[in-house]
Amino acid sequence: MAFCWSAENATKAYLKTLKMSHKAKEPNVAEFMSAQAAGNNAQLMVLAYAGAADYTALALVAAAHQTGGRVVCILPGLEQIQLSKNILGYDSCHIEFVVGEARNLVSSKYSEADFVLIDCNLEDHEGILRAVQACKKRNGAVVVGYNAFARGSWRSSGSRTQLLPIGGGLLVTRITSPDALGKRSQWIVKVDKCTGEEHVFKVRFPQGKGIKA
Repeated sequence: MAFCWSAENATKAYLKTLKMSHKAKEPNVAEFMSAQAAGNNAQLMVLAYAGAADYTALALVAAAHQTGGRVVCILPGLEQIQLSKNILGYDSCHIEFVVGEARNLVSSKYSEADFVLIDCNLEDHEGILRAVQACKKRNGAVVVGYNAFARGSWRSSGSRTQLLPIGGGLLVTRITSPDALGKRSQWIVKVDKCTGEEHVFKVRFPQGKGIKA
């Protein structure tokens, strides 16, 4: 897919998620992921959970409303479907629930996913990332691992990964082709000394240039 950032979509999805943040255990995580998916104009958003779905799924529903995309949740068993619907309430009707092995599904049925959320509590979370990377259709796709502090971080070639100290830790990876690696960007996290709030900014800079500490 061709990468084209939409600030308008990102802002609208962020604000929509912000309105429901009182429901979420980690609202900062939900808001960030919603803005990231919408800003990237994601059309197929796939979430792989270790258990039942949580409010991060609703954040991507907010993004899908902006982009006209789909949200698919891959769950480990049938019992998690009803539990997920109970947790998410009415808005769960905007989500497609699937039971199966996430690694196989992201490389076959959902090979065109352009935003993939992986729960790092899944034993095979690194294998799922490798399956996403293996599909050449996904140049420009974004993969987010959450609960990253609990399981450590993945390391991968042919992609750029950054660990963000948001919630339980977010690993943000953009899948890139070799000829796109020269176009660089970087996430900057700033903490407001007065309120303690974290603000995350995406900064782009030309090849060969970086941001000095």
